[in-house]
Amino acid sequence: MFWIASLFSNTGTWVHEIGAGWLMSTLDGSPQMVSAVRAATALPIVLLAVPAGALSDRVDRRKMMLIVQCWLMAIAATAAMLTYLERITPVGLLILTIMMGLGVVLHVPTWQASIPEIVSRKHLPQAIALGSVSFNLARSVGPAVGGLLIAGIGTWAAFGVNALSFGVVLLAVFFWKRTRVTPSPSDTFFQSMRAGLVMVTSRGEMRGVLVRVGLFVLPASSLWALLPLVARGQLAWDARGYGYLVGAIGLGAVLAAVWLPRLRTHLGVDLTLVAAMLAYAVGLAIMAATPYRGPAILAALVVGTGWMAVLTTLNATAQMALPDEMRARGMSCYLSAMAMAMAAGSMVWGKVAAMQSPTFALAAASASLFVVCIVTLFWPKNHIVDELAEPVVQASA
Repeated sequence: MFWIASLFSNTGTWVHEIGAGWLMSTLDGSPQMVSAVRAATALPIVLLAVPAGALSDRVDRRKMMLIVQCWLMAIAATAAMLTYLERITPVGLLILTIMMGLGVVLHVPTWQASIPEIVSRKHLPQAIALGSVSFNLARSVGPAVGGLLIAGIGTWAAFGVNALSFGVVLLAVFFWKRTRVTPSPSDTFFQSMRAGLVMVTSRGEMRGVLVRVGLFVLPASSLWALLPLVARGQLAWDARGYGYLVGAIGLGAVLAAVWLPRLRTHLGVDLTLVAAMLAYAVGLAIMAATPYRGPAILAALVVGTGWMAVLTTLNATAQMALPDEMRARGMSCYLSAMAMAMAAGSMVWGKVAAMQSPTFALAAASASLFVVCIVTLFWPKNHIVDELAEPVVQASA
């Protein structure tokens, strides 16, 4: 039930993201404003992820998710109404995007911290991978649906579909019979938040995860920030074509979920990360170089494969390195690091694209990612890597 609800919600989210990115490129086509949409999504996560994680470890997660889903539904419905009435402005779109990000920053740590309540630790990597399949299956379908809705009906329809998708999650959470009771906290909210930060910074496994995710996402964010401009300008595509590009990224991510367990078995986690980052860098270079749609679609497939493999592996490593009572706070730090790199990268590459061109920005980001591959190759290995690989071997046997 949760997986199906997650699939609906993720599909709606990707339909919404296609709408927001394309709408901004229509309202204001400057690289900085288009990339600001991605930065606005990440900004609340950067600022509030750690407090949100501390809150999630202190309250009933079911009740919190119910409230957050109602908030997200209201924001998406407001975006749909304003766009339909043609009252939306670039600044208004950014404000709504930030408000949507506020809901996301409360939802994601709570949702991820609830996974170990549903599955055992032994099956946690597979459960996380299954969640990633849902996310990336939605990413392969949602953008295409979004492109068709925008071209056939209007951008407001994309936002409306997202509002409806939150209703599916609302029903799933409402009927969830949670067996684990949230213990009454013995410390204050700020003590709880500080304890989470101390725990994350004192564990070598978590420090390694945070540094790696930051180093990867900083250059990788260039494509997410500039993809609407690549589709509209470099490839001369409409909203449908933009949806196809993002859909190809999602399809590549789904394909990665199939071979990722076996690859981790044969290469180990460290080399798998390097190979996945290398794949993303190559795909990014092809995307920067080609003016043709066919090679761009193939590059998007490669990029999606690398993106999913890197983030799924780091996510699972973080989940297994964290104790149950600290999981939401620890995962919020992980999300904060990823969002910080996404926000900073989006603004930096948007500025580079404005000064040079989107093509130049993607090429520079690709070169940076090759350097990250070398750094990751020589990064010290730690014991959590072996624990992560063990269940994967059993699952693929």
